[in-house]
Amino acid sequence: MSDVNAVDSAPGVDNATVLRLIQAAKSADAGGRKSEAEQLLARVAQLAPAHPAVLNELGLQMLKRGEADKASQLFRRATQADPQHPNLWSNLASSLHALNQLPAELDAIERALALEPRHLASLLQKAALLEASGDARNAARIYRNALATLPPGAPPPETVAPVIEHARAAVARDEALLAAAIEERLAGIRASYGGGRQRRVDRCIDLLTGKRARFLPQPTFMYFPELPAVEFFDREEFPWLDAIEAASDAIRTELMGVLVADREGLEPYIAYPEGLPLNQWKELNKSRRWSAYFLWNQSVAQPAHLARCPRTAEVLGGAPRCDVARRGPTAFFSILDARTRIPPHTGVTNIRLTVHLPLIVPPHCGFRVGSETREWAPGKALVFDDTIEHEAWNDSDVPRGILIFDIWNPFLTAAERALVRAATEVVGTYYGPSSVEPL
Repeated sequence: MSDVNAVDSAPGVDNATVLRLIQAAKSADAGGRKSEAEQLLARVAQLAPAHPAVLNELGLQMLKRGEADKASQLFRRATQADPQHPNLWSNLASSLHALNQLPAELDAIERALALEPRHLASLLQKAALLEASGDARNAARIYRNALATLPPGAPPPETVAPVIEHARAAVARDEALLAAAIEERLAGIRASYGGGRQRRVDRCIDLLTGKRARFLPQPTFMYFPELPAVEFFDREEFPWLDAIEAASDAIRTELMGVLVADREGLEPYIAYPEGLPLNQWKELNKSRRWSAYFLWNQSVAQPAHLARCPRTAEVLGGAPRCDVARRGPTAFFSILDARTRIPPHTGVTNIRLTVHLPLIVPPHCGFRVGSETREWAPGKALVFDDTIEHEAWNDSDVPRGILIFDIWNPFLTAAERALVRAATEVVGTYYGPSSVEPL
C-alpha cells in the first residue's frame, strides 16, 4: 500500500515541508489558533495544490464547515492523486454520506476495504450504512469485525469512541437475538433427550453468541496437550470430596486456631525474588495481604503445621494429590485480607487441578476463572484448571480464608502421570534449585 505522505509535491517543494506545514496547521487549530491554522493551510495549499495530503486536509476543513459538496470534490482529487490510500477513500465516503449519495458512498467504502480489510473507520461506515438501510443483522456482523480490530484492553480512539459504544450495543443486541433464535430451534431437541442440562453444548452456544469469552490454558511452565480446557469442573466428578466437605467445620476450627495461636506461621504467598518479569504481582509480592499457612509446600511437609491441623491433614490423605518431588503436593490455608484483590494470572501446569474449600467467606468476595465468576460458599468445594486466567477479590472489611490444594488432572492416565512426574523432576534438578516454582 502506498502512503499519501510518499506522493511527490510541487516542483521545488519537498514532501517533508508539506507535511510539516500541515501538521503545524493541525496543531494551531487544536490549540484554538484558528487564524494561524488557516494561514498555514493556505500557504501549503499554495505551495503544493495537488498534493493528496493537502487536498485531504482541505476536504476535512470543508466537511467541518458543512460544505460537503466542496469536500467531496477535494477528496475525489485526493483519491485520484493517491488511489492506494484507504483514509482518502474513507473521507470521500464521509462527504458522500453527507450528500446522501449512498451508492457512491458504499463504493468508496468498498474501495477502502479492498486496500485494507481491517480499516476501522471504513468498517464502521459500512456497518452504519447497512444499519440505516434496515439490515441490522449484517450491520452487526460488520460492527463485530470492526471491534475485532481494536487492541484488547486498549481504549478506542477518542474520535470514534461514541461510534464504538454504539457498535458494541448493536453487536450485543444481535447476539441476544441470535441466542433466542438458536434456543427456539433447540427446545424440541433438548426435550427429546430428556430436557436435562447439556453443559458443553450450552457453553458452546454461549461462546458463539457472545455470552461467554474464550479463555485457553496458558501454563507458565508445562502444557500437557489434548486435555479438556475446563474452567470449573462439575463437583459430581470428584466423589472423594464428600469426606473433605463433611469435615469443613473441623477444618475451619483448625484454621481459626492457627489465626489465634500461630499467626507467625503465615507467610506471603507471593514471594518472588527481585528482577523477575512478573509485574502483575508488584502490589502483593512479599506482602502478607495474601498469606499462606502451608501444610505441604512444594512436596515438603511442614510438621509443626500438620501437628496443629491433624483433621485437615487426615482428610487430605483421601485426595489424589499431585505428588512430584520438589513440586507437589502443596496444601495451605489461604488468607486474603480485607480490601485486597488477587490480579488475573495463570498457574504453571495443567497436569494438575486446583481445589478450593471455602471456610471463612465474608460478603463481597468473588472468584473468576476464565469467563465464569462464582462466589465461595462455606464447605462447598470448587475444582478448576488454574492455567486458565483467574482472579479473586475480597471487598469486605474482614479477611477471607480457604483451604487450597492440588490434585492430579483426572484425564491423565497412570502411565502419563508417571512420565510427566519424571520429566518434571528432571527439570527441577537439571537447572538447580532456582528453577523450582510452585506446582
